Parts: sequence; structure tokens; C-alpha cells
Amino acid sequence: MEALFLPFQFAFMNKAFLMMAIIAVPTSLLSCYLVLKGWSLMGDAISHAVLPGVVLAYILNIPLIIGAFAAGMFCALSTGFLSENSRVKQDTVMGIVFSGMFGFGLVLYTKISTDVHLDHILFGNMLGVSPQDLWTAASVAALVAVVILTKRREFMLHAFDPVQAQAVGLRVGWLHYGLLSLISLTIVATLSAVGIILAIGLLIAPGAIAFLLTKRFAMMLPIAVGVTLLSGFLGVYISFFIDSAPAPTVILVLTAIFIAAFIRANMVTRKSTAGADSIFNG
Repeated sequence: MEALFLPFQFAFMNKAFLMMAIIAVPTSLLSCYLVLKGWSLMGDAISHAVLPGVVLAYILNIPLIIGAFAAGMFCALSTGFLSENSRVKQDTVMGIVFSGMFGFGLVLYTKISTDVHLDHILFGNMLGVSPQDLWTAASVAALVAVVILTKRREFMLHAFDPVQAQAVGLRVGWLHYGLLSLISLTIVATLSAVGIILAIGLLIAPGAIAFLLTKRFAMMLPIAVGVTLLSGFLGVYISFFIDSAPAPTVILVLTAIFIAAFIRANMVTRKSTAGADSIFNG
């Protein structure tokens, strides 16, 4: 029994649990809108594009959060501009922009001397988060959560039908770029914990799981938050005993839950179809 509570006896593990609980809120809330809007690749693009911003911020000796946010917004704005002014589809433009910026970041990183290991930037270092990282993540999480919950109806209509949202008088442009800003901020908040590459998992999987478990958007938000909190706790907890990195373990737990939700949704669909066929044939 004592072995089960062993992880909670270490300060670095408690910080990891706390960090995961903090970043679970903004990532899961945003994931619901990204899934509904079909912006999964946008989250992937921004998460990769922050690398050159982080490196440039280090070179200029300014807070990394400023460089990461600026790079993320540059990626989002340039993607929108290129897709609106060319015949190339948006997903193609996003793939080109984020891969180009990610490559640029890697080239910059190889040209500087730093004690910061690239693995910590790419995959995070949840077991080594500092109190400053916790405060930064908590501030961003609170801001994102307040904005989303306050404007959840506007964001929902914009995700389902931007034309209708504009017709009823909503500021579609503000909603569009506001959502992009929230994505960039959230990726910055998760940078120290799960890194650039794994951040996309937290921005997609919770919303996808919630989408499979319910047909009501009002229920998607709490389900996504609950799933992320559960996956975060289990992932960090399991990683202690199997001696693995917490961030990828959390993503594996989320993947397992998604597979289970997918199987459940298919079974429910088949039962509903079978019931309808029996009524029709009867």
C-alpha cells in the first residue's frame, strides 16, 4: 500500500501533477472548438512554429514566452493571409508554413551555444518545472478559461457556421483571431511541461473523445476537461513506476481512452441502426 503513494512523497512529482492539472483546463476547452471547426492542423502548425520564436527570444535575452507567442501568431496570421490570397488550400499552406518555421528554428538552434537541451523544448520537462513555469501556466490557463467560458456561445456559432455568425452581427474577425491568440497562448503555457511536439495531443484528443461520448456541445466542455485531468493524473502516475517521461505517457493514456470511446460510439451506433431496422421490418 505504501508503494502506491510513493510518487506523492517527491516534490518534483507533486509539481508535475499540479502542472498537468493546470494545463488540462485550457487545452481541453480549446480542443472542443478545434475539433468542431476542423482546426486540428492549425494547432499542430502553431505548436511547431513557436520553436524559432523560442530560440530568437533566447538569443535576444527576453522571456521565452514572448518569442513563442510572437512566432505562433506570425504563423497563424501568415497562414490566413496566404490561404486567402492564393489558390492553395489552407491545410497545404499550414503544412508549408509550420514545417518551414520548424526547420528555421532547428537551424537557429544549431548555431547557438546554450545549456537548454533541445529535448526539453521539443518534448517538455514536466519533472523539472519551476515555480515560475507553474505561475505562467496558471495565469495563461485562467485567462484562456475565462475568455472561452465568457464567449463560449459566440465561439460555438463561429465554429459551426461562420456565415450565420456574421449574419447575426458577431465580429467574426475578432472571434477568428481571438481563437488563434488563445491557441498560441495555450501552447506557450504547455511548452515547459509537454514541449512543442506533444502539445498538439492535448489540443486534439480531449475534444475528439468528448465528441464521441456526447452529442451536446454543452457537455463536451466538462467531459473534455475531466478526460484530460484523468489522463494527466494516470499518465504522470504510471510514468513514475515504468520509468518513462510523463508527457508522452499522458498522450498514450489519452490515445487509449480515445480508442475505447471510438469502440463504444461504434457499438452504440450499431445498436441504434439494428433497432431502427427491426422496427422498420416489423
